[in-house]
Amino acid sequence: MRQQGGIVSMKEIFNRRSVRTYTDQSISQEDILALLKAAMQAPSAGNQQPWDFIVIQEKQNLLQLKMILPYGKCLEQSPLAIVVCGNKNYQKFEYDFWVQDCSAAIQNLLLEAVYLDLGAVWLGCYPIEERVTKVQELLSLPSSVIPLGIISIGHPDTSPEPINRFKEERIHYENWKNNK
Repeated sequence: MRQQGGIVSMKEIFNRRSVRTYTDQSISQEDILALLKAAMQAPSAGNQQPWDFIVIQEKQNLLQLKMILPYGKCLEQSPLAIVVCGNKNYQKFEYDFWVQDCSAAIQNLLLEAVYLDLGAVWLGCYPIEERVTKVQELLSLPSSVIPLGIISIGHPDTSPEPINRFKEERIHYENWKNNK
């Protein structure tokens, strides 16, 4: 915890940045489990926890994922990717809350990466059908398992400076017209 603009906050929230370049250092199994445990601590609608995770470490698989994702070049040097999937078989509701639930899991994973001094970037897959289908085929996913995002993870070879993204003009109180 630290002071951030007069507010006590988690430094990981404010220091999290998308990191796309990594050293050649591998990631320990202990850190991989810490990332996955953090992801699974995410809140989910009705506690349905509709996620599954595919851990990718083999270079050939990382390169194949890179070919599917237009912004996946970082996977060339990444020692690890985690594919975060929504599993419709775990749904308790008729609505696709798995998207929000898995997004929360990804955010937890990204924050844990900062805590572990790792760099990471969220590469989008869903809702682009072509990407979804190709990742499902590559990873032999059943049709009920939908890849939401691929997280490229490694030891960063740069340290991007934190950015202040706070925009007071985007805050509204009680209704759209009140922003003061």
